[in-house]
Amino acid sequence: MVPFKIRLNPGQPIVEQVFFAATRAILAGGLKPGEPFPSVRGLAAELRIHPNTAMKVVQQLVQERWLISQPGVGTVVATPPRPRAGQRRRLLADEIEKLVVEAMRVGMTATELLEAVEEQCRALQHLKSVSNDR
Repeated sequence: MVPFKIRLNPGQPIVEQVFFAATRAILAGGLKPGEPFPSVRGLAAELRIHPNTAMKVVQQLVQERWLISQPGVGTVVATPPRPRAGQRRRLLADEIEKLVVEAMRVGMTATELLEAVEEQCRALQHLKSVSNDR
């Protein structure tokens, strides 16, 4: 069973959507360090995606250190990597620019955007605290 929720949206690359859903689950505490991650075959079958697509997702998660592949054990969730302070803004620069452009496109003010971002952060922190209480 895939330990995270996803609804695939047309027009967006499937690899990116599944990667995002998995990293969100890790950050929110739904997937904890040391827990097994679904096999490529299991991920493909459960999400009804091509096995090559599932393999790309797992490879990207391993490459970016969200998962660890352990011989004889399988793929497990890693402790989320901690970027250095100087890297944080640079790592998110493209995503921040896309978010700001999209917010401007739909007529959001900077204040509304900041409030929405803060609300989303609180929601994820709440998910993480609920998950840690289990």
